[in-house]
Amino acid sequence: MAKAIALIASALCILALAGFAQCHQTEQLFNVEGKVYCDTCRVQFHTKISQNIPEAKVRLECRHRQLGKITYSVEGVTDATGHYSLPVAGDRQEDICEVMVLESPQADCNEPMKGLDRARVLCTENGGMTSKVRYANPLGFMKKEALCGCKEVLDALGFLPIQY
Repeated sequence: MAKAIALIASALCILALAGFAQCHQTEQLFNVEGKVYCDTCRVQFHTKISQNIPEAKVRLECRHRQLGKITYSVEGVTDATGHYSLPVAGDRQEDICEVMVLESPQADCNEPMKGLDRARVLCTENGGMTSKVRYANPLGFMKKEALCGCKEVLDALGFLPIQY
């Protein structure tokens, strides 16, 4: 009986140490992924003639909930399809994380859209999601001037006539 208790106690100690070793991991836990697009109609939502922006700069920034201090930051660039993937090191349970657009390489489409220039992302394992990929809402910039095909696109969506 004493041997069984000693064996169980030893197993519990080993499991406790294994759990302690896991709690301090700082390797990459997640990827935050999303797209950056150009709003070619200046309507501040994605249409069928919106264009993805390659080489746009984005940043993931995590701030401590109470202190407001930046605890993690990483920048990246979109690929040829306007897609980005940013690594997240460590669990960010105590943080509020946002991905934001920084810069568009297109001179005629570099005005950030208010409200669509950043998106919050949950970067913790304690959020009920099992995937290691976190998807952010699409981020965007607006063209300086709307394209001439926008009227037809918006008419097809049932919007009232807009002055161009």
